[in-house]
Amino acid sequence: MTNFTTITKMRTKFELADAVHLFGAGLLAKTKLTPLQKRVLGKIVSCRTAALGGHEEACENCGTLRYSYNSCGDRHCPKCQATKQAFWIDDLVRGTLPVKHFHIVFTVPHQLNAVCLHNQRRYYDLLFAAVWHTLRSFGYSHFGVETGAVAVLHTWGQNLSLHPHIHCLVPAAGYTLDGRWKNIGYSRQYLYPVHQLSGAFKAKFLDSLKRALRKENELTLFYDAVQQAWKTKWVVHCEPSLADAGHVVKYLGQYTHRVAITNERILNIAEGKVTFIAKDYRDNAIKKPVTMDGVEFLRRFTMHILPRRFVKIRRFGIYNHTTKRNLALQFVEEKKPDIDAIIKKQQPSETNVERFARLTGVNPCICPVCKTGRMIKISELPRIRSPAMPGIKHALQTA
Repeated sequence: MTNFTTITKMRTKFELADAVHLFGAGLLAKTKLTPLQKRVLGKIVSCRTAALGGHEEACENCGTLRYSYNSCGDRHCPKCQATKQAFWIDDLVRGTLPVKHFHIVFTVPHQLNAVCLHNQRRYYDLLFAAVWHTLRSFGYSHFGVETGAVAVLHTWGQNLSLHPHIHCLVPAAGYTLDGRWKNIGYSRQYLYPVHQLSGAFKAKFLDSLKRALRKENELTLFYDAVQQAWKTKWVVHCEPSLADAGHVVKYLGQYTHRVAITNERILNIAEGKVTFIAKDYRDNAIKKPVTMDGVEFLRRFTMHILPRRFVKIRRFGIYNHTTKRNLALQFVEEKKPDIDAIIKKQQPSETNVERFARLTGVNPCICPVCKTGRMIKISELPRIRSPAMPGIKHALQTA
């Protein structure tokens, strides 16, 4: 008869779910949350717990038992992004042009934060549109090409303050009107002149924002904020191109599926306060502990919950699938006048588990004890059913 050894996950650190457990009720008492914010916090509390069900596994070699609970799958949950991030990076590397790429960051000043919170979906859509309009116009005006970009929205600063900005992966190449590939670039350090880029982005975004506010008869509400933003110096940061396309994609991949706060950054939760690690950019980006009231910590986190079905990663120009189809662009190896071979690498078919193991070096199906046997599912663990109490209140009561 097989001797079974049961293993369980030991809690050795603090998590965002702990903060929701402790301070969720206080946040509900002080702040009016939207239904979406309540659902997200409820999912974070339930993620990878018995509340969502799961399955029991046993090692075919040593008999070790393991209980695996289902994840919530929400994009704001710090436990659910590792696999999606690894797959996204792998997909982008396969379809990326083998040319230099630049990492460009477009930032909006804090004077417009009130406008952002008033209507986040409209604000972020306008931000994406202004970023691509600026990059596209510079591609045509400086080099006469249709260029492209992969853009990723971030909404937070290191201390969880509202700080909307967009990270862009931009190739130093484009497609001319007469159907040729062409290398582009202002210098080794910059793709375009950054001061001109900042001014054009500022003018385009504020113009589109004023038009949108005027259309909804809301311009008078935010006129002072818009004027203050116009008087502020805007910054567009452009980092020098890195070694090759794969390195740049992996570098940008650090930003794609991040959430406002990861569990690894939380140091302690005690006496009604949360202590977490944050970079101090005023002091050479040194990592320092920051202590904040628990309810305020959760309130700041909820500011970064994106609208439902909002697309935070967007492809533009020659990296947009529709544009590639309309221009009949073929990212395949062939003789080009300005760019060496453009290759889309083909990988053999593999399962998601095999792909995850290849990308991360971790195979979740291998027994964590004997390291040789495979974990076999032996039974299902049903979801825990409780009396109906929607949203975060239900999660706080049943956790």
